[in-house]
Amino acid sequence: MPESILSGILVCPICMSAFPSHHIPRWQQRVQSRKTRLQQFVVTAQQMQAIESRIFASGMPVAALMEKVGGLIARRIQALYPCDDRRSVVGHRISQIGVLVGPGHNGGDALVVARELFSRGYRVNVFRPLTKAKSLTQDHFQYLQSLGIPVLENGLALANQDVIVDGLFGFGLERPIEGELKTLLDHINSVSVPVVSIDIPSGLHCDTGQVLGTAIQATHTLCLGLWKSGLLQDSALDYVGQASLIDFDIPLKDIEAVLGTPDMLRITSQSALSQLPLKRPPDTHKYRQGHALLIGGSQRYAGSIVLVARGARATGVGMLSIAVPQSLKSWVVSQVPEALVIGCPETDAGAISHLPAELLLEQFDAVAYGPGVTTEASIVLQQVLESQCPLVLDADALSLLAQAESTWHHRSVPIILTPHPGEFRRLFPDFAQASLTKAEMARRAAQEVGAIVLLKGARTVIADLDGSVLVNPESTPALARGGSGDVLTGLIGGLFAQTQKSEAVGAAVWWHAQAGRFVAQAATEMGVDPMTLSEQLLPALQSILQAEASS
Repeated sequence: MPESILSGILVCPICMSAFPSHHIPRWQQRVQSRKTRLQQFVVTAQQMQAIESRIFASGMPVAALMEKVGGLIARRIQALYPCDDRRSVVGHRISQIGVLVGPGHNGGDALVVARELFSRGYRVNVFRPLTKAKSLTQDHFQYLQSLGIPVLENGLALANQDVIVDGLFGFGLERPIEGELKTLLDHINSVSVPVVSIDIPSGLHCDTGQVLGTAIQATHTLCLGLWKSGLLQDSALDYVGQASLIDFDIPLKDIEAVLGTPDMLRITSQSALSQLPLKRPPDTHKYRQGHALLIGGSQRYAGSIVLVARGARATGVGMLSIAVPQSLKSWVVSQVPEALVIGCPETDAGAISHLPAELLLEQFDAVAYGPGVTTEASIVLQQVLESQCPLVLDADALSLLAQAESTWHHRSVPIILTPHPGEFRRLFPDFAQASLTKAEMARRAAQEVGAIVLLKGARTVIADLDGSVLVNPESTPALARGGSGDVLTGLIGGLFAQTQKSEAVGAAVWWHAQAGRFVAQAATEMGVDPMTLSEQLLPALQSILQAEASS
């Protein structure tokens, strides 16, 4: 739990309430803090190698660490696929577990796992397609043979196992998988056998998540020590399955020595909840809770602004104003009665032509503009860009921005851009390159224009002006529907109006994704329409708070 500025007091990241730290044992405070931080770190292969080198240089024997990691993996596999005396796994009968062993230390881990599972009553078969191996891995293989654990002569027999453990390649793979190995992995992918990959599915690039020739399509990926960047890429989603972290007690000092100030962090429930205004000062009033202005809607896209408003309303923002075409004013008032609705002059096609002169944008703590305005609203874009108010730009505002002059770059007040990949390509054609990860594309764009860039996708990333990146590791394809982005715009606008902190953008993305998952669980992915999503934002949040409190 993060320390507050009050000496001897901790701040709970769930409810943001303070309580005396002596009520919690110091060892428990340290363990909880370490676990929370560990889930946020993201590393490249080079960084992970440097961290491991520090561990070994400090005196940790490689063999001892391999034994420890292998035991932890075996324990996790046993939890996923329990075995009893009748050789049955929960859900189906089991006769054998196949272990695919590579030549490096990933293969060494796999051999320890095979031995551990064998000692716990599992029937284990090993296949090693490459006979040349690192010396420690070779030692483990010889010991495994001495125990009488069967070694398969044909890798295709792995398809006859009930579970496959993938320990072929780890984070060091750089070359494409070809020939017989490719044939083997493709065959494993073609059969319906659960696969548990150690650290990263064999064939995925550790940093980019790109497939090197072919890759294992894992059911579970047990990432070792720290999250690898490649597991958080959209391109890796078809291969990673359910990912979880195996903590083997890397000292924080070694992580910090290599990463310094991390340039990329995963959003976790704890980090996101700590940015939400869940608790208010007892003497507060509505003007202290932020005033957000939402600008959007048109005759063609009338409903979009209501979805934005429903997202903003869920954040508890103190005051909510909405600017819409005059012809929509009465209807929007009926949909969002607590808002101050401003009717604006409109074009013949029913879009906002310009904002009224008496509307002073500087009175608002944040302005969200774009959903449903159509590309006729170019004058409005100029009006908001010329203001000294924090901006959230989405949808049609981004299409207009792509055609505008670059005078808006590096504004003195924050600007948040929320493009999907197509809008990003129009805004930043120089950075929309296949050779770059989403995080790197967003980072370069943010630094180029001096804006917070939220690049949407299955794994949405948020890049700040200083080059730091947040990545949302969980979402659902159910959110791939028109209007769900409008709800997100409202969440961002409502939260930013209250906090003025870039971390609030990450919290909004996380909340939006978790609400989508919450609705999908109850109503299937077909049932996550934007209106239902907006209605379930707070119930989803309450469910998460209850789960966090009980854990």
